[in-house]
Amino acid sequence: MSKKKILIFDDDTTLLELISIIFEDGGYEVDISQTSHNILEKVSEFHPDIILMDNWIPNIGGIEATRLLKSQEEFKHIPVIYVTANNDIESLADSAQADDFVAKPFDLEDLEQKVAKYLN
Repeated sequence: MSKKKILIFDDDTTLLELISIIFEDGGYEVDISQTSHNILEKVSEFHPDIILMDNWIPNIGGIEATRLLKSQEEFKHIPVIYVTANNDIESLADSAQADDFVAKPFDLEDLEQKVAKYLN
């Protein structure tokens, strides 16, 4: 059986490394990006099963990147979990058309459970 793929958009390199290690150890294939302007290209190349999206990411930001992805017929089925440090994360995730959200700082177990919920 092929590994499930997670694509992570975040500009925090430490967080990217940590999350990548956790999910790779969990049997997932992980790809990362520190910018969001090329989201359609990244998704076309990697074919993720799920996307983790930060709000404060260059160049177009998480909301616009997620909306762009969800506006594409071939990609709108891919679950996007919004991951950000913001008091208003629920309305940001809703505005972005994300499928779910996790507030930073997050409990890794919570994040893993949210990902598993959409992949199983």
